[in-house]
Amino acid sequence: MAAAVQRRILVVDDEPALLSLMEQFLRRLGYQVDACSSGGEAFRRFEADPAAYALVLADILMPGMSGRDLVLKLIERNPEVCVLICTGAPFHPATLPPEVRRQVGFLQKPFAPQMLAEAVERLLSAARDSSGG
Repeated sequence: MAAAVQRRILVVDDEPALLSLMEQFLRRLGYQVDACSSGGEAFRRFEADPAAYALVLADILMPGMSGRDLVLKLIERNPEVCVLICTGAPFHPATLPPEVRRQVGFLQKPFAPQMLAEAVERLLSAARDSSGG
């Protein structure tokens, strides 16, 4: 997966075991990965360099800042970032404002590693196609 090289992903989940598994799996695919256990921590890291991340993978239900609020703040800071919501809670991207839906994907927990890989690549490919790159 040569396309993965040098693509940076921010992974946010309050379940330590799942966070670690997703981080390790994405690294094996060739992505640069930063992992955070809360929405607030993720936003602080993202805000330090909003253009650094091609994709943010976030849970919806987290203490403090919810994944939905995080998604909206991230896209406000960098309108080009893609976001993949991975949650076991009921969620649908249609609940987000129309102007952000095109760059938000959804993956229902539990999921297989290959499903995660496909969802990430699908979002990143769509972003490359829409930007002409």
